[in-house]
Amino acid sequence: MNHISRRVESLSPSATLAMSQKSAELRAQGVDVINMSVGEPDFDTPDFIKEAAKKAIDENYSRYTPVPGYMSLRKVIADKLKRENNIEFTPEQIVVGTGAKQELCNVLLATINPGDEVIIPTPAWVSYVEMVKLAEGIPVTVPAGVEANFKISAEQLQAAITPRTRMIMLNSPSNPTGSVYTYDELKALVRVLANCPDILILADEIYEHINFVDKVHSISEFPEVRDRVVIINGVSKAYAMTGWRIGYMAGPLPIAKAVTKLQGQYTSGTSSIAQKAAEAAYEGPQQCVADMREAFRRRRDLIVSLAREIPGWIVNNPEGAFYLFPEVSAYIGKRYGDKVIKSSGDYVMYLLEEAHVAAVDGAAFCLPGYLRLSYATSDENIREALRRIREASAKLQ
Repeated sequence: MNHISRRVESLSPSATLAMSQKSAELRAQGVDVINMSVGEPDFDTPDFIKEAAKKAIDENYSRYTPVPGYMSLRKVIADKLKRENNIEFTPEQIVVGTGAKQELCNVLLATINPGDEVIIPTPAWVSYVEMVKLAEGIPVTVPAGVEANFKISAEQLQAAITPRTRMIMLNSPSNPTGSVYTYDELKALVRVLANCPDILILADEIYEHINFVDKVHSISEFPEVRDRVVIINGVSKAYAMTGWRIGYMAGPLPIAKAVTKLQGQYTSGTSSIAQKAAEAAYEGPQQCVADMREAFRRRRDLIVSLAREIPGWIVNNPEGAFYLFPEVSAYIGKRYGDKVIKSSGDYVMYLLEEAHVAAVDGAAFCLPGYLRLSYATSDENIREALRRIREASAKLQ
């Protein structure tokens, strides 16, 4: 008898985690693999944040925390949203969870009913479609390739909306492309959504502070839709705190209450120590954020220049996050010995086996023919990885 639920069997495993695991296995065998598959800053958590965590331990912050997070942290987040984004939220409208990933899933589970349609501009982060499926919703993908800088138009959005549409998920800056929607581009989407009062907007802004533009705009800035926007954010990317597992949602009070109810049944409140560290991150000096952003900007410039030297690759100029998403379909159909590259997935596996560079197939992000490289690594690794990719690609005929 099969004891595994259809719910779990319907899910696809995380392609990013799978590739990271494969590269780790090769490393364990002594292979010199450069892992560019993982979306994680390579910096250490700033010292003042670590000191706050140590202080919290000494002050015995070691008991169960409130399900939606410490009130002190939710107040700090509300202050951050007002100060940096000019958006008013009360602490009661904010729920802190074990990473932005949990809060994304919480919001979907709290708002989506079986058969509800969720619009997902693609390429999109690997978990979006799977989370919608977990909530028994129907993912409606809307593709935008490199020629559109990976951003959907208002016309595409309008065409995707049906009477069953319940939500749109919008990620800016984007994983996997690094694209950032401009104010005017968001305004065009808002003009469509303003006429659809039943559609929620789930705005994933976890890469907000890793951007190379003057200002990252949030769709929550627009009063026409503000009362239907749920913001997802956290400390993982901006403060190099991926392992601390602190993310949050901020949105309409009924949704915050529903998420708290849900969270109370399967994780309760998140780590007390990590929450106190997150408070320090938001309240402390922000120079660390600026310094890391400039390092990512330098790496972006480096990887774009090197990637454009690889024949057949079509490369945009990412404006945020720390990913490059080149179009590589020129290599599909080529061969190396008796191996034929039949897909971008085959090309990614070829690069792992031949160049010992780990990337992620664009198909995992709902856009085959591309691959994702993370440049959250050293300049030396970027140079060496792109050299290996260029040489391995040249062997394909």
